[in-house]
Amino acid sequence: MRIVLVGPPGAGKGTQAHVLAKTLSIPHISTGDLFRANISQGTPLGLEAKAYMDAGRLVPDEVTIGMAKDRMLQPDAANGFLLDGFPRNLGQAKALDEILAEQGIVLDGVLDLEVPEDEVVKRIAGRRLCRNDGSHVFHVVYNPPKSDDACDECGGELYQRSDDTEEAVRVRLEEYHSKTEPIIGYYADQGLLVTISALGKVGEVTERAIGALEQKKSA
Repeated sequence: MRIVLVGPPGAGKGTQAHVLAKTLSIPHISTGDLFRANISQGTPLGLEAKAYMDAGRLVPDEVTIGMAKDRMLQPDAANGFLLDGFPRNLGQAKALDEILAEQGIVLDGVLDLEVPEDEVVKRIAGRRLCRNDGSHVFHVVYNPPKSDDACDECGGELYQRSDDTEEAVRVRLEEYHSKTEPIIGYYADQGLLVTISALGKVGEVTERAIGALEQKKSA
């Protein structure tokens, strides 16, 4: 299957992307991984992206599109892939259409993870990370630490990322609504959109997603 995963920040895209890709036996292609891989490998696109990032500038769409195209043409993606974080805007969505058309392939579906805005704020603003090890993540409501300010694993100080405050989250949501949300209508017009609720346990959302995608493919 060839799938695009969309949804607002805090919808659980990263978690669902990993589980869905493993379940469907297709590679998970995320924008973050593309940037890290290209920069660490010193590819021409990676060097170009790093130059923009080091200068504090946004990486142009054509660089991101180039990285995504190169990755989708790798042998392990011949039978499908799951795109996470790409396309991020209408320009990238149209470029993806052109890339797929060049290869004579089409998307099977675009999975939209729907979460109420207040829940997004609650999910992100409640996160606390261990300053010693960023992989130890807690949540003041869903996964509270035993102590408000200390990591259960190593005793390190817990802190809230500057972009996880309610004010910062609402700015990120505004950016999502203005830049990324338009691709939902774009794909709906193509008959590719599948929208599911991303509320509930991880396994429940995954089952919901798999069922919706399979129903879409067989329709």
